[in-house]
Order: sequence, then structure tokens, then C-alpha cells
Amino acid sequence: MASATYSAEESKELYGYASALTSYRLQNGQIDSHGLLRILVWDKISSKGVDLVPPRSIGQRIAVMQCNDIYRLKDIFEHASSDNMEWNVTQPISDDLFDLNNGEKDFFKRPVLVRENAVYGNFFNHIFFQRYGYHIEGYGTISQETTLQTSEFTHHDFFINANNIEEVSYLTTALGLKAEDQPKIDSAAQKGPKAVFQMQEGEGHWYQGFVSPNNICGKLKMFVPTSPTEDHSKNQKLGAEGITMHSFWTDKLDFVFDLVKQHNLSPCEIMANEFGEQCFTFVGPGGCSWQIIQKKQSQHKPKTELGFTFTKN
Repeated sequence: MASATYSAEESKELYGYASALTSYRLQNGQIDSHGLLRILVWDKISSKGVDLVPPRSIGQRIAVMQCNDIYRLKDIFEHASSDNMEWNVTQPISDDLFDLNNGEKDFFKRPVLVRENAVYGNFFNHIFFQRYGYHIEGYGTISQETTLQTSEFTHHDFFINANNIEEVSYLTTALGLKAEDQPKIDSAAQKGPKAVFQMQEGEGHWYQGFVSPNNICGKLKMFVPTSPTEDHSKNQKLGAEGITMHSFWTDKLDFVFDLVKQHNLSPCEIMANEFGEQCFTFVGPGGCSWQIIQKKQSQHKPKTELGFTFTKN
């Protein structure tokens, strides 16, 4: 684990928030190509952040990880609530997300599926998933040394303050991500989204996923509610508690900086962050805060093609 500090003046210049900062960088196993977690500890916080609000609230950010035992994690978090911390834990539910099942299934022709649940907390939210009957190499790597037997972050969910998905097109045109598919609607009629996001009848949201052409993992999923929901986006800013910023790295920082400027996204100037990395920050449409970091390459070599291997579990 690496740590570094930043003065209030430096934080104001890079992050737009004037408070001294101690920063910790964590890495899950050997995965350094994505899924890094930076914990920003401000000397003074601006607010409690989004806090424990309905899952579909605008401003909500959710980190997603693969796990070895989803029911064990459910038990842990259900027993973890205290006077200082509360967790809203959903019931794990199974689904066939990739249409991998063909024909009738029985004891010997077992279903191929994923089981997932959500854990919503005061300053951090998780979705955990466990696969049955298949494996995707490079999309969720679980180090056996981890206490909870979870992977690096495989993707993040963003409930954004936007009128439509098109408002985040800069993810493709400025940051170089690929849209996985055309936007679609998730609704309470679908058992997976209904359970994970605790949707009621008539509720729904537009959804679109974005992925790097250089890595099948670490994708972003953007959600725009189609029905009324609470808006807590004013508390989803740097300086607040909770998930407030996401990072990309590139070996062409000046090139990406120019693209972001051309999109009128008002980046700060390129400067060194608390870890001495050349970078810049900006806030995109929808309220997402980003830090783009200069990095030549990663030691971990990610997969760039999605592939399914069927297993016998």
C-alpha cells in the first residue's frame, strides 16, 4: 500500500477542494492495469456524501467485484451493522446475463448463470457476483490471499444527473472507450435489476456500458432513471465522503488532455498529483469526476477479447 500527502493549496489546484489530504492507494493482488482503489482522507470533509439512500438515487456510485462465496459475504455484511455503520444487503439472485443456456436444464445439464447481490453502505456501495458453470479469463481475478475472496473492481455503476445517455458520449469521443451496445432500458419487470437496485413496479432506467479497447475489465456502466428518484448529486463531489472520483491512465496524456479541452470539459492544467504522477482532473456531464494519469504501461497484461470457458460446477 502506497501513501502520500497533499497540502490544502495543492488540493485546491488539482481537486478543486481546499483541504489537506492523505491518500492511500490499494491494489488487489497483481492486477495493476485497472481496479486500483485510492482512499482520499481529507483533513476536513465537505459533507457526509450521498450516504445510505435508495439505490437508484442520482449521484449513487457502486463498485462491482467477483467473489468466491456470495452467501458468505451476505452473512458478513448483515452482521456488520453497528451504531456507526449501517449496511443495506439485498438477497442474492441468479440470472443468465449472457444467454448462455441452451435446451432444458436438469441435475446433469446444469444451468449456466451468475448470482449477484448488492451491499449499500454509508460511504461505499458494492455489487458482488459469483459465476456458476462458466469462466471469463481476465474479467475478475480473485487472489487467494484476500480475506474476503473478492476480485479487483470489474466495473463501476453510475447513476448520473442527465436527461439521456447521449450526454456521456464524451466517454467515447474524448476518453476513447467503446460503447458495448445501444442504450436499453432496465425495469422492475427484470428480476436481476429489480432485486439489485430494489426497484418498485413502474421504476426503470436507461443503461449503457462502456469498456476500454485495451481491457475487457474495469468497464463503466451509466444509468439514467426513467422514473422519479431522489437526487443526491450535489453531495457526490470531491471533498465529500463516499465514491467521488474515478481514474484512467494513458501513455498519451497530452493527447487526451487536448481532446478533453476540445470537448469544453474544462480540465485543470496538467500537474503532479500527490503520488508525483503527471495528471489532470475534470468533471464531465452528468457529474462524474475524473483524474487522467500519465503511465507508460502496466505489469499485468489484460485481456482484450471477451471469451467464455464452460466449467462443470
